[in-house]
Amino acid sequence: MGERSPSKILVVDDNLSSLKQIGAQLGESYEVSLAKSGALALQICVQEKPDLILLDVEMPGMDGFETLKRLRLNRYLGSIPVIFLTGNHDTGTEVRGLQSGARDFITKPVEKSILLHRIELHLRFSAYQSQLENTVAKMSDSVALAFAELIECRDENTGEHVARTSKYVGMLGRRLMDQGLFSDELNPIDLDMMVRAAPFHDIGKIAVSDRILLKPDRLDDEEFTIMKRHTVIGEEILKNMLARTPTQQYLHYARMIAASHHERYDGKGYPRGLEGDAIPLCGRIMAVADVYDALVDDRVYRRGMSHGEACRIISAGRGTSFDARIIDVFEAINEELAEAAKKKRGGSYD
Repeated sequence: MGERSPSKILVVDDNLSSLKQIGAQLGESYEVSLAKSGALALQICVQEKPDLILLDVEMPGMDGFETLKRLRLNRYLGSIPVIFLTGNHDTGTEVRGLQSGARDFITKPVEKSILLHRIELHLRFSAYQSQLENTVAKMSDSVALAFAELIECRDENTGEHVARTSKYVGMLGRRLMDQGLFSDELNPIDLDMMVRAAPFHDIGKIAVSDRILLKPDRLDDEEFTIMKRHTVIGEEILKNMLARTPTQQYLHYARMIAASHHERYDGKGYPRGLEGDAIPLCGRIMAVADVYDALVDDRVYRRGMSHGEACRIISAGRGTSFDARIIDVFEAINEELAEAAKKKRGGSYD
């Protein structure tokens, strides 16, 4: 087992000598980045996401308070612990800093032993908090997944459809991020939320009768109209769940996915006929994942297709059924998807 990588610390100070001094003090124990302004600090945070930030309060232009405010508005960066550095001993400044979300204050000039002790204390607390949140999230996800699988078992051979599509959403999303696509909508936190939300895409089927779900033949117009309602029913169920548990933000994505995963990029989908980028990104990604699994899986009314045939059908939907940018990624990783599908089913596809 390899050694743990050193924690990443970002030091922000407009005073170059102070910046270099603190950087030298931390360099032996941590991976240190330096920024002379709040604007540059925000850029570095997006690129590197440090584990902790030492932030000077008094800076020209964007001061420490404004920099912290902008950090907290970004869901990807908002949880990074921030320690304010200040030569100002005014109590009002300290109170304002703590109210704005700073974890601690360190007075300049900085004494090395105090600096190292405070940093280590907050890094340990942050790691413990993250571990606790992950444990709670896993427990919550296990219960939620079991519920979603129970619903899927009504019209699938098994409830594994929800696990497979969740896996595909993650694979597609990671490649989209790697290519820098949808950077204003997609970051690791957004993608994690989407993956956790994906199992709920068909939760509205709970209100559709077995007569329709298990019909071995093509649905007639009236039956299909009833089936299409599972999108808005699922949206309403998840909206109510989110209202009761507002801290579970992945349910926000689950609601959007349930409502939009049958929309089409050309506006001919349902339930609202949304077109193009008016369809939430999570719904556009889910649509590709859902259709792929539906095509290669056995259903009550047909046998599953081969991987190659499913890919041809999905690629033919470029710009009509699906967002062309997502189809480009789908085609780039289609062999990885086939391997993931094979592992999930314990079989193989041609």
